Amino acid sequence: MKILIAPDSFKGSLDALNTAKSIEKGILTVDDTVQSTLLPMADGGEGTMINLVQATEGDVVSVQSIDPLGRPMMAEYGITGDGKTAIVELATSSGIDLLKIEELNPLITTSFGSGLLIKHALESGIKHFIICLGGSATNDAGVGLLQALGYQFFDDKGHELLYGGQYLNDLSTIDDSQVLPQLKDAHFEIACDVKNPFIGEQGASYIFGPQKGATPEMVKQLDQSLEHFANIIKKEKGIAIHQLEGAGAAGGAAGGMIALLNAALKQGIELVSDFVNLKTLIENEQFDYIFTGEGKVDGQTAGGKVISGLCQLASKYQIPVIALVGGVEKDLHKLYEQGLTAAFSITNGPMTLDKAMTETEILLEQQAEQIYRILSIK
Repeated sequence: MKILIAPDSFKGSLDALNTAKSIEKGILTVDDTVQSTLLPMADGGEGTMINLVQATEGDVVSVQSIDPLGRPMMAEYGITGDGKTAIVELATSSGIDLLKIEELNPLITTSFGSGLLIKHALESGIKHFIICLGGSATNDAGVGLLQALGYQFFDDKGHELLYGGQYLNDLSTIDDSQVLPQLKDAHFEIACDVKNPFIGEQGASYIFGPQKGATPEMVKQLDQSLEHFANIIKKEKGIAIHQLEGAGAAGGAAGGMIALLNAALKQGIELVSDFVNLKTLIENEQFDYIFTGEGKVDGQTAGGKVISGLCQLASKYQIPVIALVGGVEKDLHKLYEQGLTAAFSITNGPMTLDKAMTETEILLEQQAEQIYRILSIK
C-alpha cells in the first residue's frame, strides 16, 4: 500500500510536518509495511513559509527588521533546500498579530520590514521569491516594502514620503535609480487567494481596512490615497492596477509589487503545488490513498485551501482523499464534487478547543489508526 500524507498545519497547534508524522504513526500502527510519503502543504497563507521549508528540507533565516510601526524586531524568512528560493510572509514583519488592538492604524503602518527580509535574501544571492500576503496590518500598497528595496517616492516638493497609507495621496514621482541592482534578475511570485481589486468598494481599503483598524472616514481616505498611487503608476509605468483582480491583497501590496517588481499573482495552493511538483509526484508514485488535513473544513474550504487543491488533482487519477480535521462545519458538497472521499473530525468526545489544540498530535494519530483499520479490511 502506498499513501501520500500531505496536510496543512493545524494553526496554533501543530505544523504541517508534525501533522503528517502523526497521521503516519497512526497508519503504521495498523500496518508497518505501508509505504508512506510525507509532504507538508500550504495554501499561501500564514504558515506557508515553514511548510515549504520543511517540504524541501530548507532553512529558516533570522534577520533584524522592523514591525508595522517601525519598531526594531527580529523576523524570519525561509530558504528552500536547493538554496534557490526565498519564502517571505508579510505577516512575519508586517503582520496584524504583531500589534495590539489599540495600535492598529493603517494610516501609518508600513510594510518596510517585509522589504528588509527580501533585501537580505537578494543580497545573499537569492533570485526567486515566493511572497505570501496573508495577515498584514498595512494599507500602504507595498510602498514600504519597495522603499526597503531602494525605490524612492517623492511628493511635489521633493520630500520622500513617510511610512503609511495616508501619505500616498502626496505622491508625485517615483525614482528607481537607487533600487538594489539584484532586483534586475529577481523573479517574484505572489501567493494570493483574494480577487479584490486595488480600489473601490470591493478594493483593499473598503474590504480589508476595517479589520486593520480603519474607521469609515479612514477607509475613504485610504481608498483615495490608493487611487492616487494607481494614477501615478499608470502615468509613469503605463500599468493600470486600479481594477486589476487580486491587486488589493494585503492592503494593495499585491498591486504595488505587480507594478514595480513585475510580480506574478498566483492562487496560493496552485503556486505551492507547482513548487513541490505535486502533480508529478502523484503521477509517478501511483498512490492508493491520499491523507490530508487542516484545522477545520467547511463550505469555504473548496475555494482554494489545501484540501481542495489535493482533491481536484487526485480526482484526475481516481485516488481517494481522506481529510482529518479539527472540526467539520457546514455543507461539504463542493468538496465532494472536487474529489473528497470523506472528512473526519479528530475529536473523540466533548472537549474544549484548548484541550483539542493541546492534544492535536495524539488525536490525529488515534483517528488515522481507526480510519486505516477500516481501509485495511480485506
